[in-house]
Amino acid sequence: MEFGGAKLAILHGGEVLTLLRDDRPDIPYPNHWDLPGGGREGRETPEDCVLRETLEEMSITLHPSDLIWARAYPAAAPGAPPNWFFVSKPSPSALRGIRLGDEGQAWRWAPIAEFLSNPTAVPRLKIRLDDYLRATANPG
Repeated sequence: MEFGGAKLAILHGGEVLTLLRDDRPDIPYPNHWDLPGGGREGRETPEDCVLRETLEEMSITLHPSDLIWARAYPAAAPGAPPNWFFVSKPSPSALRGIRLGDEGQAWRWAPIAEFLSNPTAVPRLKIRLDDYLRATANPG
């Protein structure tokens, strides 16, 4: 399966784990709030990609069984492979020892509504998290 990369919304207690991107002019969305994830390496599956990136960026070890929702989204560039978006609600013990890897300026738990309305959050990730919330909302 061809894909470009994968991102993960880690949810806990009404909040989402966010990462402040580096403030460099050579990257997309510098100094914006992002979610863990990144580009595919080698012949990784989407799940392998997002789990590796989460470990590298946030020092969190998750397993495929921790991923509770997944959807492929078309890439922004015409002809580029799709990107995947995952959601996880891991156990509190899996979230111990969070620390930044070699990317990003800071991390924090943000209330989900705050992330969705934040003008400095990566726009497509806000849309994707909202898609998850709408798809899993309990009617009535």
